[in-house]
Amino acid sequence: MQAQVSPQAWQFCWALLSPDKVPEIQYFGASALHTKISRYWSDIPTDQYESLKSQLFSQIACFSSGSKMVLTRLCVALASLALNTMPEAWPGAVAEMVRVFQEEGGGVDGRARCLALLELLTVLPEEFQTSRLPQYRKGQVRGALGREWGSVCPLLQQLLRRTDSPGAVKARVLRCLSSWVLLDVPLNESEGLVHDCFSALSDPELFDTAVEAIVNAISQPDSQRYVNTLLKLVPRVLALQDQLREAVQNGDMETCHGICRISVTLGENHSRTLLEQVDHWQSFLALVNMIMFCTGIPGHYPVNETTSSLTLTFWYTLQDEIMSFESEKQAVYLQVYRPVYFQLVDVLLHKAQFPSDQEYASWSSDEKEQFRIYRVDISDTLMYVYEMLGAELLSNLYDKLGRLLTNTEQPTSWQHTEALLYGFQSIAETIDVNYSDVIPGLIGLIPRININNVQLADTVMFTIGALAEWLADHPVMLSSVLPLVLQALGNPDLSVSSVSTLKKICRECKYDLPPYATNIVAVSQEVLIKQIHKTSQCMWLMQALGFLLSALPVEDILRNLHSLITPYIQQLEKLADETPNPSNKLAIIHILGLLSNLFTTLDISKQDDESADGSAPPVKATPPPPGPNPVVVVLQQVFALIQKVLSKWLNDSQVVEAVCAIFEKSVKTLLHDFAPMVSQLSEMLGQMYSTIPQASALDLTRQMVHIFASETDHFPPIKALFELVTSVTLSIFQQGRGPAEAGTELLPHCLDVPPLARVVQEDGKLLVQAVLEGIGGGASRNLMDQFAEVLFSLNKNCFSLLAVWLKEALQPPGFPSSRITPEQKDNFSQQILRERVNKRRVKDIVKEFTLLCRGLHGTEYAAEY
Repeated sequence: MQAQVSPQAWQFCWALLSPDKVPEIQYFGASALHTKISRYWSDIPTDQYESLKSQLFSQIACFSSGSKMVLTRLCVALASLALNTMPEAWPGAVAEMVRVFQEEGGGVDGRARCLALLELLTVLPEEFQTSRLPQYRKGQVRGALGREWGSVCPLLQQLLRRTDSPGAVKARVLRCLSSWVLLDVPLNESEGLVHDCFSALSDPELFDTAVEAIVNAISQPDSQRYVNTLLKLVPRVLALQDQLREAVQNGDMETCHGICRISVTLGENHSRTLLEQVDHWQSFLALVNMIMFCTGIPGHYPVNETTSSLTLTFWYTLQDEIMSFESEKQAVYLQVYRPVYFQLVDVLLHKAQFPSDQEYASWSSDEKEQFRIYRVDISDTLMYVYEMLGAELLSNLYDKLGRLLTNTEQPTSWQHTEALLYGFQSIAETIDVNYSDVIPGLIGLIPRININNVQLADTVMFTIGALAEWLADHPVMLSSVLPLVLQALGNPDLSVSSVSTLKKICRECKYDLPPYATNIVAVSQEVLIKQIHKTSQCMWLMQALGFLLSALPVEDILRNLHSLITPYIQQLEKLADETPNPSNKLAIIHILGLLSNLFTTLDISKQDDESADGSAPPVKATPPPPGPNPVVVVLQQVFALIQKVLSKWLNDSQVVEAVCAIFEKSVKTLLHDFAPMVSQLSEMLGQMYSTIPQASALDLTRQMVHIFASETDHFPPIKALFELVTSVTLSIFQQGRGPAEAGTELLPHCLDVPPLARVVQEDGKLLVQAVLEGIGGGASRNLMDQFAEVLFSLNKNCFSLLAVWLKEALQPPGFPSSRITPEQKDNFSQQILRERVNKRRVKDIVKEFTLLCRGLHGTEYAAEY
């Protein structure tokens, strides 16, 4: 690379192109030429332009029968020269290229010369797209290239229409057209060529390149202006239907894919334009039906076909355009297109059906994953279509499912039932279906389903989960579906669907679940003891139980908690006595995770969500029942055990994080009800952080400060904890290591609390000195954003003091770096003090200052920073 950009490159690159060199060396020479012309054009004297151009023409002629890769690089070099000289120094560049290559001579046969010219004309627009021309030059050159289309178009038409043109020439013509239309060549000016491309689709060798050219031509943003040209293209697309059906019958996936791409591109890019041509509504409807055929193309995606997925975005686009018309016009279009969209729902649900069990078993894991994603895309489409079809869509699905499940004469496949349920689930997951009159019937039908398959059982579970909010408003129906969910809970194959559904029901319906609580807890305990589920599902299950217990009387909560967590506490006691090793570490983290997830959702008082906007501590809407909170009771009982675990695992950040998570989630849920624990937890946190500082301990400290620092009763332990954390974090800043990031997040919360703000103010100068030392080069550059956060917080909350601290800290010569002048220090200080709103700007100021301090400002290394 260095050789290619050196001044000597002009001398050696021509020598490297000599015929006696191997193609790899010739390629290096051609690449060196391109690099010099494209990147160092200003080095070339004006009087050498002509000779350079002549030499390149000569070399391209020589290599037109030689190495293809060298020829392409030489063409790219000449294209770059043309872009740098047109239109002033080389007006009519393309016309000259065509003329030079059409002239006889040079001992090169006409076919090779023709292919070389087409290669040059193809790379010219491509080189323009990637060129480094200044913006004003790009506009000039684009205009010049647009004017040159008049020289290119007749040549391409002539070569494509000649019956004696070789296939290789025609393929290159199509590639060349693809390249030029990306320059926004007006569609009416390339209309004849686009029609020639449609004719080329019947030639298997030209099919792919013809598809690419057509798609590129009709997807240009400017093409919608040429309505008459677009209207002429619609019959050409419709005429491909016979070829499409033949390809489907022959299992020719490539041809299906290409024709589908053309029809979807025309429909998707021009649906508005074509909808507005009311005199041609039937031809556009025919195009829509052709796309419908592509959506419902026979076979299972992605094994037998890969085409149907291309069509889904078209249906979004068409719906958006129809719904954007004013109401009277919209009503007319809906009359035509609502039936089309009902048909689409049937087609999509058919495509979403699983194959036979035997066929599905033969699929690879990658194919199964692609099919899963495809079904998610179908689900999203159904949800979107619901906005147009409304409640009638649910009724339609319900009627079909009802007929399917009550038809005793004809056996139904589980795949058909599953697909209809999947349609319900897709809509109910995101749309409010509480008003729908078909949901009671659906809930009544679910127990009638013969669930003999994992995929069907999964969808039944997810459908029940999607209806959890509806069940909260109609609790009488819980008895119909809850037994199904509890039964599924014991099946490891239904782990995700059954646990997530139970969690949704427990969250939405908790006040209606006390009659079922004993049964739910018993089944949950059983599956937890048998270790049926993976870790994440166990955590979800604990969250579900937290929601469930929240609605019970306190004495019932305590009784259930005792039976639920005693086995885990006993196991934890045993593990705490063992010598630390990787296997018991995982067991400890698992148990601590179960407890923290249980306490995340166990809340015996209703919380007012609207107050918790982050600016003030959240508050409870209703007071809790009298007496200690059940979570606090349990935490106090296990506190000594948790301390014992910590004493052995304090070096392990994952175990410490798991311990902190229990308390952090409990604090977030209980808020001020956590008060009895503040003193002992503050003491434990202080000991943890002063022994081995860890970010998770800082996060928990921040949470405690946020909720309890303004309360007189709890201020002494919080203040002591904060002073200790500040002192330790300050030393970490000075050393440029450890959880400094978390420390910067703690600071804003403390500055909001007057007594704690005083602590910051007392040590503020020391903090600023430590931050400046880090910025000056004493800490990793990765920490600069965090240091900027500290300065921003101080500036926002104690502006006048920061001005004094910065002035005093920056006064000593050579601090924070000997590379910095007093003027640069003053400038930095003023810039920081000026920015009290824009945190992003403060980060940029700090980054620039640290580069100055490190002597990196203006270097290439700094440009990547």
